[in-house]
Amino acid sequence: MSVYLHAIATAVPETAYTQSELRDIVKSQLPDRRSQRVVGMIYNSSAIEQRHSVIRDLRLAPGAEDGLFYNHAEALFKSPSTGARNALYAQEAPKLFIEAARRALEGCPDLTPADITHVVTVSCTGFYAPGPDYDVVRALGLSPQTQRFHVGFMGCYAAFPALRMARAFCEAQPGAVVLVVCAELCTIHIRIEDDPDTLIASSLFADGASATIVSQRELGAAQKLRMDGFETTLTPLGVGESDMAWKIGDQGFEMILSTYVPDIIESHIQGALSPLLAADALLAAVPYRQIDHWAVHPGGRSILDKVQSSLDLTDTQLAPSREVLRDYGNMSSATILFVLQKLIAEAGDGERICAMAFGPGLTVETGLVTKSGVATAARSAQPELAGMGADD
Repeated sequence: MSVYLHAIATAVPETAYTQSELRDIVKSQLPDRRSQRVVGMIYNSSAIEQRHSVIRDLRLAPGAEDGLFYNHAEALFKSPSTGARNALYAQEAPKLFIEAARRALEGCPDLTPADITHVVTVSCTGFYAPGPDYDVVRALGLSPQTQRFHVGFMGCYAAFPALRMARAFCEAQPGAVVLVVCAELCTIHIRIEDDPDTLIASSLFADGASATIVSQRELGAAQKLRMDGFETTLTPLGVGESDMAWKIGDQGFEMILSTYVPDIIESHIQGALSPLLAADALLAAVPYRQIDHWAVHPGGRSILDKVQSSLDLTDTQLAPSREVLRDYGNMSSATILFVLQKLIAEAGDGERICAMAFGPGLTVETGLVTKSGVATAARSAQPELAGMGADD
């Protein structure tokens, strides 16, 4: 039987900053004019308009008591310890996990909390125990026998391993209903340094959460995507390990996103897609742009540009990813479900969606899903594929 991804839900912190105001604040922290010009170029070309954050410090009124990250009297960013940042994570992350999970369950009116058999949580921006999996079970009133799992410290592609895990649970236990929740507080690790890679990271990352429910059930009112296949691929040894990384430092987790990452992705994206598409008889020989929809993790404008040019995709096919980047920035693991949320509403019955995300390693995770059940080729490709049957 097929396994479906149902009712995608999202949540973000209330506080949002425009990219222009963040740009000006970062520029003010760097006295060197050359560095200020670099900041301007990075932020102005980011294709991001706003980002949400659990950090409220910059919204405090003049004269208010300083927050963890900002000294208002001196107009200076502070460098809190990793412990202080993680304490903020433990305070704020549960709210996002619980809200996204609650919205996903509300999106499946045929289900009750008692139907959830497994919870899989995902995050790489903080730690605490009992963790977010426990918080979700307690807050939503799930059974105390709910099986709980946490996918940690894998980065921007981590939603894919979580979805594969959920699919495997459902295949092994046909009655399973798995709640998958991703939440990331990337901004709590912000650092202001005169280093291009650090400045790029500070211009991209944001906070947010997303959730979905995975099962074999035919839930009548909920929109759904059939989960057709997943693949994971590493770039060749020696390529990308030091260009996309995530380390624990004394002043927060150190995000490394070098300027070489878009070029690495451009060079290897077709090879990474080959195993996924080769396994589907309807898509193995189809030009990339003839696949109906694409859900590309918006790791940054340059990454989306390179994927689009390498795969010869249309502006329309990249529009959902670019819209999420514009409105939310890069929320690490949570982001791909924001894109799929757009597509689950926009795609027609039987249309295919190819999804992908990139992370430390450099790792490329890919997946194929179909809207509402019946497998078909992309509509534009149907004439040349006439007579070929679906895999399942």
